[in-house]
Amino acid sequence: MAHWLYKSEPSSWSWQQQLDAGEKGTFWSGVRNHSAKLNLMAMKPGDHGFFYHSNEGKAVVGIVEVIKAYYPDHTDPTGKFGMVDIKAVESLPTPVTLDAIKAEPTLKDMVLVNNSRLSVQPVTDEEWRIICRMGGVKG
Repeated sequence: MAHWLYKSEPSSWSWQQQLDAGEKGTFWSGVRNHSAKLNLMAMKPGDHGFFYHSNEGKAVVGIVEVIKAYYPDHTDPTGKFGMVDIKAVESLPTPVTLDAIKAEPTLKDMVLVNNSRLSVQPVTDEEWRIICRMGGVKG
């Protein structure tokens, strides 16, 4: 299983809205970056990802699961981009802030630290374990 990180501004789509979507989940649309597109294309149902509040809060707040593989994004008028569907799995008892991630030496190579603008990014198995531990979940 691969691991990912999905960034969302809480004023646009919050963790609470993701939780409220329930088992049916929701589509993850609006990605307009080719690197992020390639990450979406690599996702498989069952993959897990961190839900990250960007700009407001700047913290990993929950874990999501991919429930539908890459397909065309109906919000893209060019037809070049796609999306996946995700559902909430669990909230982190302790949100893991960007400052905490940057302060952890073993996370210095994480994409979030080095390319914070990428909206959908891979997370290594080791990064996954460390952030889950920091957030108080088994992962």
